Amino acid sequence: MKSSTKSVSSGLSRRKVLALAPTLWGLQGLSHAQELSAMEKIKARGTLKVAVYKDNAPYSDGPNSDIQGLDVSLAKALAAKLNLQLALLPFDAGENMNDDLRNMVWKGHYLGYGPADMMIHVPVDRYLMNENKQVMIFGAYVREHLVVLHSPSKIATVEAPDALVGKTIAVEKGSGAASALMGYRGGMVREKVSIYKDGVDAAKAVLSGQVDAAYLSRAQAEAAIHASHTKGDWMLSTMPLPGVMPAGWPLGMAVKSDNKELVTALDEALASMRQSGELLAMFQSHGLTLAAP
Repeated sequence: MKSSTKSVSSGLSRRKVLALAPTLWGLQGLSHAQELSAMEKIKARGTLKVAVYKDNAPYSDGPNSDIQGLDVSLAKALAAKLNLQLALLPFDAGENMNDDLRNMVWKGHYLGYGPADMMIHVPVDRYLMNENKQVMIFGAYVREHLVVLHSPSKIATVEAPDALVGKTIAVEKGSGAASALMGYRGGMVREKVSIYKDGVDAAKAVLSGQVDAAYLSRAQAEAAIHASHTKGDWMLSTMPLPGVMPAGWPLGMAVKSDNKELVTALDEALASMRQSGELLAMFQSHGLTLAAP
């Protein structure tokens, strides 16, 4: 009897499980169907979280509560094109770009902030892409170059670093431009180089007559001239230098690799701004040249 009862009970149990199986599978399917994609989560939230560098004038600079610059203006415009509000995540630059992409795009910082939906001011570089498979780097919006800012009354032409021998030169602290210039020919011009907090301050030193020249990015030089409203006959000369990319470098955006929908939306928004002239007007309002990427 015990054996028979056990058999009947076991059979009922199996029949109950089989009867419930379609319901369980249906609930599981419903759960998968209700799971939102990365882009759908952004739309549901209603905000686009964009990571921007701190202390990166003229692209993004100032207190966190009122950070300003070209990248901030571009982030606002892109968010508006996507019918989203903008939420900025200003951050300090890490040791290298790989750190920044990890902290602000695909993983988040160990201190608890990030990641953002998108990071702006990312070099669109093949090597960087290969090193960071967790992100998609795209959407080049401008090409940045290094230049020498000088007055022709003090330095007629700058076709090589030799033209700067004996001249006082301003550079940005910790920049690649500073390293390349001070290392040229064993430090041929090093003794005359002065270090400034950022490139815009280095440019201001030229405009005020404190130094003869500054080696910095075109955007930094143009922003300083634009803000000073000076009428001087300033020149921006290109200068070949070992270790410096002669063609400059394109700046774009980065998004986590699983959000291709956001990449497409941002690409389309940027193309629309470029075609309508909105992007050009934005650069001009900041006193900057929109160099084709």
